[in-house]
Amino acid sequence: MSAVTTVPAEATDAERWARAAWSRWAESDDLRVRKLVETLGPVDAAELVRAGDPSVPETVRARAERADVDHDLAAAARAGTRVVCPGDVDWPGGLDDLALIPYCLWVRGPLDLAGVARRSVSLVGARASTRYGETLASDLGAGLAGHGFTVVSGAAYGIDGAAHRGALAVDGPTVAVLAGGLDRPYPVAHSRLIGAIAESGALVAEVPAGAAPTRPRFLLRNRIIAAISTGTVVVEAGLRSGSLHTAGIAESLGRPVGVVPGPVTSMVSAGCHQAAREGKAVIVTDVEEVVDLVGEYGLDAATRKRGPVQPHDDLGPVETQVYALVPVRRAASAADIAVAAGLAPSAVLAALPRLELRGLVRRADGAWQKVPAPRRR
Repeated sequence: MSAVTTVPAEATDAERWARAAWSRWAESDDLRVRKLVETLGPVDAAELVRAGDPSVPETVRARAERADVDHDLAAAARAGTRVVCPGDVDWPGGLDDLALIPYCLWVRGPLDLAGVARRSVSLVGARASTRYGETLASDLGAGLAGHGFTVVSGAAYGIDGAAHRGALAVDGPTVAVLAGGLDRPYPVAHSRLIGAIAESGALVAEVPAGAAPTRPRFLLRNRIIAAISTGTVVVEAGLRSGSLHTAGIAESLGRPVGVVPGPVTSMVSAGCHQAAREGKAVIVTDVEEVVDLVGEYGLDAATRKRGPVQPHDDLGPVETQVYALVPVRRAASAADIAVAAGLAPSAVLAALPRLELRGLVRRADGAWQKVPAPRRR
């Protein structure tokens, strides 16, 4: 008998309401609430809150008294924001690998989030980045988009913003995961960038409109950036960096992690170098190497880098030794070359015509000399 594939059911209206409520009522790392929701399910657990049950943590009951979930959902619909829940077609499957799965995602933008996440790369890095790092992040963003990858980042200053702009510059797909509500673009100076991402890509948050982008929420959103994509690449990160936190989560989830090296004297790249030294990440230097790291086996392999091919690269050992002793300026006899090379005259007489056929040496009045290499312009 053939196996039956079970397709997850879309969330019901009651579950969608409840999950939206939990995203307002509780922080996603509140383990007391997690246990309650996992034990009873989001709908029944929400009913306890609405009934004022004393078994519900006081902080949740206090938030629920001040919240208006129906208003949140109506305002989201007016703003073009949709609530995506586990089991929905638009739910990125990688999030199910997390210990703290978001109750729901508030999403704005035309991208099919689940579809683009299957071939995506999280590009993250320092906020206080250098011109070198921003140029690389922009080039990687554009190049990855050109290879059919979605660029995922956090819309922050520095590397995040450069990665998004690189993808947008070539009309590529990009996703920004925000720490606060989608109506509160942060940083404010990136409002135009975040608006551009909403028009052609997707904005994602696990908290509803009005929620402030607090420091704990920045750390929590890192897990979404790491889990939603197929791999993470860090472009510039100090030894204490939120980007390394994202990379660490990706590594713990079994996702490939790459780091872009920088100058060894740059503290902005010290975290990248340390991650590579400890074996937690692979060094990548261009788009092809990133694609090779996170892409499909056998389909996205990078071409091995090598230096310029020289005409004498594949000579045998005798020919190599003879060629090395053939002079450039003044021709020498085969006997003199044999003495200099420490080889039998017969071996030299056999090797010289083969070198001549390859255009490496030439005969001049019974003697031999190298053919000068063409000058480089």
